[in-house]
Amino acid sequence: MKAAARARANIALVKYWGKADDGPLNIPAVGSISITLDALWSDTEVQFDEFLATDELTLNGQRRPEQHDRVRRCLDLLRARAGVEHAARITSRNNFPTGAGLASSASGYAALTAAAAAALNLKPTARELSIVARQGSGSAARSVFGGFVEMRTGTRPDGSDSYAEALMPAEAWPLELVVALTTRDEKQVSSRAGMTRSAATSPYFPAWVARNQPDLKQGREAILNRDFESLADVAERNCLCMHGAAMAARPPLLYWNGATIACLEAVRELRRTGVPVFFTIDAGPQLKAVCAPGESEAVREALTDVPGVLDVLQSGLGPGIETDPGRWSAQ
Repeated sequence: MKAAARARANIALVKYWGKADDGPLNIPAVGSISITLDALWSDTEVQFDEFLATDELTLNGQRRPEQHDRVRRCLDLLRARAGVEHAARITSRNNFPTGAGLASSASGYAALTAAAAAALNLKPTARELSIVARQGSGSAARSVFGGFVEMRTGTRPDGSDSYAEALMPAEAWPLELVVALTTRDEKQVSSRAGMTRSAATSPYFPAWVARNQPDLKQGREAILNRDFESLADVAERNCLCMHGAAMAARPPLLYWNGATIACLEAVRELRRTGVPVFFTIDAGPQLKAVCAPGESEAVREALTDVPGVLDVLQSGLGPGIETDPGRWSAQ
């Protein structure tokens, strides 16, 4: 009863921020559109053991008991389906900074869900995996799939129609991404806590939710039509609206640092000189620059020169979950 899986981080271009259900179902308040990244991944191994007293998670070599409730939520759904009650030993490793605004929870919970299902000899559909992964991390629902992905909020109270689905494969429009890493530290306010605070206290949060459907429509059409200019327009505007709602919360949520803003200006300057590139920033200080195929090297060079940038990561678009017990080690 042991299996391993690899899932990749995803970056939302139309953002997920806020929850319609902040309880166990973890249903998002807004839909979202993301891209799955080939170079940033989580490798996770799950082993069910009848002699283990409780679920145990080791992430990057460290025990993480604060994650156990979320881990158990996903595992319990799969255990009930398999008719198994054994606890599980979970060993996970990220090849990029954890909890720093790079969607490590998305790749981590997607990999956990896939590995656990395989260890239990279950054969869920990708949609079913997405629904389970969502209950560990909302953005994990999208990391089940590769390429361009859309997350649906759904309307059913049980969350059964709240899932992600593939929008377009990676090879259909092989965009590239450059990440400006401005810190390796975990953020002080998690995305989940930030969403709750924004929804409860930000006067801009209702406007953020109201804007979601038009932004989803523009983002979806831009991707399907491979319209880079339109995608850049909606992605940057949507990003700034999300952070505007967060900054207006009480107390304010400011996930950026000085280097984040300097990188934003560098991307704008690149675009003014004719480089097809746009920025997006999640709940963290890392700026992501999305560019047309073949342009990432010029973007990497520009962001490397920004004061405060510690490292620069490059990635193309990648596949969805991969399950292969003998391929990876999360030790």
